[in-house]
Amino acid sequence: MMAHLLEIQNVTKVFGGGLFSKGDVTVAVDNVTFSIEDDKPTITAIAGESGSGKTTLALLMMGQIPPTTGKVLYRGRDLTRISKEERFQLRREVQPIFQDPFAAYNPFYRVDHVLEVPIQRFRLAPTKAEAQKLIEEVLEMVGLRPAETLGRFPHQLSGGQRQRLMVARALLCHPKIIMADEPVSMVDASLRATILASLRKLNQKLGISVMYITHDLTTAYQICENILIMYSGSVVEAGSVEQVIRD
Repeated sequence: MMAHLLEIQNVTKVFGGGLFSKGDVTVAVDNVTFSIEDDKPTITAIAGESGSGKTTLALLMMGQIPPTTGKVLYRGRDLTRISKEERFQLRREVQPIFQDPFAAYNPFYRVDHVLEVPIQRFRLAPTKAEAQKLIEEVLEMVGLRPAETLGRFPHQLSGGQRQRLMVARALLCHPKIIMADEPVSMVDASLRATILASLRKLNQKLGISVMYITHDLTTAYQICENILIMYSGSVVEAGSVEQVIRD
């Protein structure tokens, strides 16, 4: 029997409709169920138009927001009931890559700071020398030259470099799952291919599961094995990309 790394059980997320709120109720995610297996790393797409609920579902999976009903389980534990230590582990093992890499960085800090923060927060290296070695290794893994990257400010990097820097930052934590929210929507076609290849490499060579959140079925078909199609908060189709997209 396969162990579930992450499991969504009949999850619904409703915004609005509180005691002191006015206006319409929005059902952002409606009774969604699926799982990611621990011993079978995959690339799974959550695809849909803007407003379909795909980003809300990703936030639920990362424990950033609680479900209105249903459960989100990580390693069999309900995210609304886990201990401080378990939440610490969750934040290390489930890493996000955001749509807009520039917005994710403080413009007043150099690239070095962006990479040093997770090392310090998750105690990933005991000495500065080992931290520096780790930083250089992950930069090289995503195709960035340390000598040309470190010491610079985010605005001095191209959009593709900033996006790869986010991948490097995630890799520092040795994640089990990467949540990639529209990671190629703000880069040109040549960089898009490079970033998609990087995600595939993370999955195939490092055994990291990737949740690829996108509105673009073409890129989902290129790199994903499985896909969930969302519409108005519901999963309307699910299965292998071959089955769902071709049929």
